Formats: sequence, structure tokens, C-alpha cells
Amino acid sequence: TMASNVTNKTDPRSMNSRVFIGNLNTLVVKKSDVEAIFSKYGKIVGCSVHKGFAFVQYVNERNARAAVAGEDGRMIAGQVL
Repeated sequence: TMASNVTNKTDPRSMNSRVFIGNLNTLVVKKSDVEAIFSKYGKIVGCSVHKGFAFVQYVNERNARAAVAGEDGRMIAGQVL
């Protein structure tokens, strides 16, 4: 199942469980790729891809922290996240 495109909720719980992914090669990397990479850290409820960056919304903050710890500095499609 594809996650929704909603990643802009402003309630504190949503904000704390959201991950900003910067310096993303969005010419190559699609929403489905982002979900595939980041789903190993927990259930993704939302994912939005923009020019050069993306947001992933997890169910909880623990998942978000694990994703940041696991993917920060990783190279994807020739660019370091």
C-alpha cells in the first residue's frame, strides 16, 4: 500500500515523527524509492517528494529517529543525504 501524500500536519506528534530528507536527487529518486528505503525503520503513513527534498511521516517518533540515524550521510543516486 502506498503511503498518503500528507506530510504537513502541524500537530506536535506528527511533527516529531516526520523526517526531512535533504539533498535528494529527485530527478532519479521517486516516491516509491523513498518509501522502499525508509520503510525498514517503521510504518510510513505519509511521504511527499519535492524538488531536491522529501518528507517521510512515520507513525511514531522512535521510527523517525531510527531513520535519521540510519540514513544520514548515505549516498543515494550520487548525492549525500
